[in-house]
Amino acid sequence: MEFKIGNVNCSQDNVTIIAEAGVNHLGRFDIAEDLIQSAAKAGADIIKFQTYKADDLTLKNAPRFWDWEGEQDKQGSQYDSYSLLDRFGEDEHIELAKLCKKHNIEFMSTPFSSDAAEMLIRTGVNAFKIASCDITNLPFLKDIASFKVPILLSTGASNINEIGDALRTIKDVDEHADVCIMQCTLCYPTEYEDAHLNSLNHLKKAFPENLLGLSDHTLGYHIPLASIALGARVIEKHFTIDKKLPMSADHWLSIDPDELELLCKYSKQILNSLGSHEKKKHPSEDKTHSYARRSIVSTKDISKGEIFKKSSLACKRPGTGIPPAYMETIIGSKALKDIKCDSLIQESDFQ
Repeated sequence: MEFKIGNVNCSQDNVTIIAEAGVNHLGRFDIAEDLIQSAAKAGADIIKFQTYKADDLTLKNAPRFWDWEGEQDKQGSQYDSYSLLDRFGEDEHIELAKLCKKHNIEFMSTPFSSDAAEMLIRTGVNAFKIASCDITNLPFLKDIASFKVPILLSTGASNINEIGDALRTIKDVDEHADVCIMQCTLCYPTEYEDAHLNSLNHLKKAFPENLLGLSDHTLGYHIPLASIALGARVIEKHFTIDKKLPMSADHWLSIDPDELELLCKYSKQILNSLGSHEKKKHPSEDKTHSYARRSIVSTKDISKGEIFKKSSLACKRPGTGIPPAYMETIIGSKALKDIKCDSLIQESDFQ
């Protein structure tokens, strides 16, 4: 469960953060560079765009599956929305890749056609993110697998059998394919109760050889953080420099640079906090283990030969003496020497 995307190491011991810029660049390179620079500064490992042409993606009358009051044509179709933002071709993608190299962040994009995938490979993309809508597009997955680069497979609105079919299709083409399975709920935005993070446990059991991730559409950055505790190691989150920008329906539900910085910071802290799978005393607890626990102590002066009674014993800190569990052993025994009040009882004190 380990592979590299360029210089980015994706593994169980690391959380990879992907800033999903999509088409939030609005077809402008000044905004694209702001997105790239801001994502890199916030600590994201990868910035990901989307590569499509509306004519290849959707029928002209396909209904929208999102609700955004900022649409230019309120009654329009998917085509009307996508055609506003599909201007970037190969030359523009080459420039995006150069900007990513300039700002030291890995460049990725989601292809929505085999032609787009071929073009992205020519620009130097080192992995593909496959959108949830294409998990049953098996001919497309065969083409994607043929490039033999890591695949991040989003699973929104799918079931375990469809995910299995997609994986088998990929493996039939590339037996050694590196595939990260991304839990996703395909709603924009996703309500918190619809995030279904427990699905990660199902995915872990069904596909134990695959790295797991989360492609998240909830508002804010805290739900992705929770997914880390359930095994997600690749986090994708929609990203914008300004939630009030026009044209793209993704701006308002994206996180901004400040939120992305917190997501990157806290993801590392949460991963480090997971620690050992074994419940035991750890070295960091040695001091408190000794001094915060209790030991059996005397509550009065006890003379040599005196019989220990319950009233002459108590349990107090520190825990460097005889543990309270042995109280019944001491009660009724004989003191072998004089013991002062408020002293730790030692094994040599009684018989």
